[in-house]
Amino acid sequence: MASQTTKQYTVLTSSTVAFTVCFMIWMMFAVLGIPIKQKLGLNETEFGILAATPVLSGSLIRVPLGIWTDRFGGRIVLFALMLACVVPIYVMQYATAYWHFLVIGLFVGLAGGSFSVGTPYVARWFRKDQQGMAMGVFGAGNAGSSLTKLIAPSIIAAWGWQMVPTVYAAIMLVTALLFWFFSYSDPKHLVSSKVTLGEQLALMKDPAVLRYCQYYSVVFGGYVALALWMTKYYVGEYGFDLKHAAFLAAAFSLPGGVLRAVGGWLSDKFGAYKVTWAVMWICWVAFFILSYPQTDFVIQTTKGPQTFHIGLNATMFTVLLFGVGVAMAVGKASVFKFISDEFPTNIGAVSGVVGLAGGLGGFLLPIMFGALLDLTGVRTSAFMLLYGCVCVSLVWMHFSFKPLARQQQAQLASA
Repeated sequence: MASQTTKQYTVLTSSTVAFTVCFMIWMMFAVLGIPIKQKLGLNETEFGILAATPVLSGSLIRVPLGIWTDRFGGRIVLFALMLACVVPIYVMQYATAYWHFLVIGLFVGLAGGSFSVGTPYVARWFRKDQQGMAMGVFGAGNAGSSLTKLIAPSIIAAWGWQMVPTVYAAIMLVTALLFWFFSYSDPKHLVSSKVTLGEQLALMKDPAVLRYCQYYSVVFGGYVALALWMTKYYVGEYGFDLKHAAFLAAAFSLPGGVLRAVGGWLSDKFGAYKVTWAVMWICWVAFFILSYPQTDFVIQTTKGPQTFHIGLNATMFTVLLFGVGVAMAVGKASVFKFISDEFPTNIGAVSGVVGLAGGLGGFLLPIMFGALLDLTGVRTSAFMLLYGCVCVSLVWMHFSFKPLARQQQAQLASA
């Protein structure tokens, strides 16, 4: 019989590996979509819809999956979810029309709902003061988006894009089986059957839940959107081939996933508010710089006209994007630290709704990126949009937590 500590870390490891594979498959159109776009002759908006379609279904399924996890346990729910995705992944290689990819993408996207299963499943195996770290380690599975950028281009170069679904379906099946044999269930982690669905959903009226939804739509939705968009951005803006573009895009995706565990540790140590506030300011500065398009202008001087160029080269762009990836990784963990602190008995239901908001951000943003690019012809318009989203978060945080800070100061003064 395994000890409690052994079970804790076995569950954490197996769940993180499973989530990494699910996220890798969820983000497959970030690379696979580029040859499909060329084959079908899609415009930028159509490519954005194609890339974002799996994100839609993976987001919408998060609320019921979170509730089912509370009721039935994360082990059985995550295992069943992974098995359900194997066939849709495999049949994608036979798609020939745009609508084929959209329909199949909806079913493949269910893999993205694994986050709202694994988060409460893992968190309940740990003490409250360890939950931020545990959820951060599990959330590091977001690094699966960088795996697809490293694996898929090589498969496409060697055998064509049709081989990617075959390989990914096999990986998903093997991972599901390994997860089942290396995970555990604990009946004490289930929500009492006396708690109704309506009581769980009533939590969504809480203003705090709406606030965390907005934060997460920036740090997670923005991360998903950029993970889907950056490979194509490097190809169009800097002229890289698919393999090198995907490799550079992984410089954003990898820290954006792996360092989520650091965000959990920082949130446990310094508190969710301070960490999230710092993350938003870092993103605000970075997106402001990234928003500036490649610009040439002429100034009339006493010695004649002088031409100047303002713009980021590929190296500086990648460095800034890496910084954004680190900040978003920390922010994703700090938002869920809010949830575990304030809703310890309903982590599944609340994380499902917050995850839904983040996923919807990841669905809408790539479509908006494509529409803005079609309308303006300016690729950095994607970062202009994200800059505006961060501004909203900073204003909301300021006016939400300022009254709480005053109340705490008043209580200390009276004491």
